[in-house]
Amino acid sequence: MVLYAKDIVEKEFLSLPADTSVLEAAQRMRDGRNGFAIVATPDGKPEGIVTEWDLLARVIAEDRDPEAVSLGDIMSRNLVSVDAGAGIDQVAQIMAQRGTRRVLVVKDGKVLGVIRAQTILARMKDYIDRLSAQIARTQTPMF
Repeated sequence: MVLYAKDIVEKEFLSLPADTSVLEAAQRMRDGRNGFAIVATPDGKPEGIVTEWDLLARVIAEDRDPEAVSLGDIMSRNLVSVDAGAGIDQVAQIMAQRGTRRVLVVKDGKVLGVIRAQTILARMKDYIDRLSAQIARTQTPMF
């Protein structure tokens, strides 16, 4: 039993255009309890990502006006993504190598959803528990 990115992807995520003000984005992130927003073109192609850290480091810490700064000004453009058919082991390896807590799941250039480190850890625990139970059932008692 192999888990794939499509099995653990979170399909609900916040997506905003690049011209959205940081203030509006922060309010939408707060209201939706999101720690990040995907910055996308009108046709849904991902351009970047903005996290809570970006808001703190690139706006608040630099004393910039959150109403005057847009997401396009502060977004990270180096998106980390995987295909929906990637195995959970590949996703975990990519996250570890790139030092990221979020990976986009993409199909045909469109974002299907996001895999967060928190989700992958929870799903890996469930997966290991199921595998352990299967192994235990196949072993014969020693006495």
